Amino acid sequence: MKILLLSPYDALSHQYWRQGLTAQLDEHEFTVITLPPRHFSWRFRGNSLTLSHDVRLSERYDLLIATSMTDLSALKGMTNSLAGVPSVLYFHENQFAYPDDSPAEHLVERQLTSIYSAISADYLVFNSQFNQQSFLDGCEVLLLKLPDGVPRGIIDQLKSKSVVIPVALKDLAISVGAISIGARSVGEKSARFNIVWNHRWEQDKGLVELESLLILLLEESIEFEFNLIGQSFRKIPAEITRIGNLLRGVDKLAQVGFIEDRQEYYSLLESCHVVLSTARHEFQGLAVLEAVQRGCIPVVPDDLAYKEFVQPDFRYGAAEEAVKMLVTYHQQYCDGGLPNCNLPDQVSWQYVQHSWRNLLNRFQ
Repeated sequence: MKILLLSPYDALSHQYWRQGLTAQLDEHEFTVITLPPRHFSWRFRGNSLTLSHDVRLSERYDLLIATSMTDLSALKGMTNSLAGVPSVLYFHENQFAYPDDSPAEHLVERQLTSIYSAISADYLVFNSQFNQQSFLDGCEVLLLKLPDGVPRGIIDQLKSKSVVIPVALKDLAISVGAISIGARSVGEKSARFNIVWNHRWEQDKGLVELESLLILLLEESIEFEFNLIGQSFRKIPAEITRIGNLLRGVDKLAQVGFIEDRQEYYSLLESCHVVLSTARHEFQGLAVLEAVQRGCIPVVPDDLAYKEFVQPDFRYGAAEEAVKMLVTYHQQYCDGGLPNCNLPDQVSWQYVQHSWRNLLNRFQ
């Protein structure tokens, strides 16, 4: 099967997904077209215009797989060669499940565009049940607000062609594309109790919550070192600067910033004991799951997609509960008996590969 794969906002997690997918479905021939992950508003609204002028779209394809950033209905309208090609729309995230204080500018337009794209696709694939349900619930709420002319049964139609297939974690013994892991066991842990927070430096990842949590943790007077790593953008949030200064002042800041080299990043994860999340917006949590795969204990909110992928014992409600968990794990570390956290089967390479092959069989 000849497959066109479109990723019009090719951020790191989108790269991880598409590289894994093309490796899992290596019996098929892929043409991959991406656009840079910048100018979010323009990229979301203008990707169909940009992509429609790419000559590679005029070739013959048996299937189109596109991320939900793709304005699929407009792209098919502007590209005659794609009009009759079966399509799968992959939701790495959706435009409805954002924190309440997220900017509302252009949000309704993005939500409507997502609905049009979903209607245009033959199948919708979500990386979590949370993603699927928050999208469908959001669609229903928005459509009920529209004044008139909304056909009946849209939500049922979307739900009937929806499936959940998480992003697979690449096996430690597998080398895929630019993300090469190599066949090796989990490395040596740090001699000092080591915590990593490995998320984008943006407010939806809970920067305010992280700062408050760390202030509480420092009151416990336990020995630890903290890695504040993740992708940053042009403007560094004030919380990140304050957190860095706070931890540096008490000699608890280890690595800080984005680690470009993936092997170095994985080595850091392997040296840590705990991976911490304060996210307010998470559709699967690949950063946490990768850390767990490399031997970290997760301490994550009892919310969002974490409920599907992280066992209840490792989830917290309030910051005080998270601090209590960290203090307990520190004591267990000192006593030499940290617990284990098992990854769910649905993120295994084989499970996800089987799920995608089953879906593609419907088009053959």
